[in-house]
Amino acid sequence: MRHTSMKLSVAVSALLATIAVFAQEKAPSMTPEMQAQMEAYQKAGTPGIEHGRLAGMAGNYDLTVKSWHAPGAPPSTDPGTATRRMILGNRVMLEEVTSQVMGQPFTGQGLHGFDNVTGKYWGTWNDSMSTGVMLSEGTCDAQLTCTYTGTHHDPVTKKPQTSRMTTRWSDKDTEVFEMYGPGPDGKETKMMEITYKRRP
Repeated sequence: MRHTSMKLSVAVSALLATIAVFAQEKAPSMTPEMQAQMEAYQKAGTPGIEHGRLAGMAGNYDLTVKSWHAPGAPPSTDPGTATRRMILGNRVMLEEVTSQVMGQPFTGQGLHGFDNVTGKYWGTWNDSMSTGVMLSEGTCDAQLTCTYTGTHHDPVTKKPQTSRMTTRWSDKDTEVFEMYGPGPDGKETKMMEITYKRRP
């Protein structure tokens, strides 16, 4: 399956490259429809202001991770670190996290981007405590105060579970991430809070 996806990706890239060359060398013979399609693809793939905002989050961070394991109970608190950097020609931010959960080593990896087509910010999350992926989509303002909705499959029920996540910056080097999900009674409850402090 992976090799098939790679072959398909290479084929699509080759096709787009061919179209680009064709557009440069034989632009007069392109139909208006072909020109519009080319412009749409170029617009969809060009990094913009939103990607620049993501790039402004790059750096190394120290984390304070608070986790609520039961409603009304005090949270556990663990230290951690995170590294954020831009990849794919400044189109996507890669985040790598190291911490611990309930005394166990924990590593995670997320991708953060902005889709020019949908006009939405998006994210993915994988970690060492699962084999699935959380997919998120949301909106952010110019200060990257964001609200996301994420979905993953619950290991117990095997059904999709939705979480709400927010981020805000208290200063240019301090970000607070909060995650909410359904509690035992089905009502939304706070599950996690991570404070990111960027190193000088």
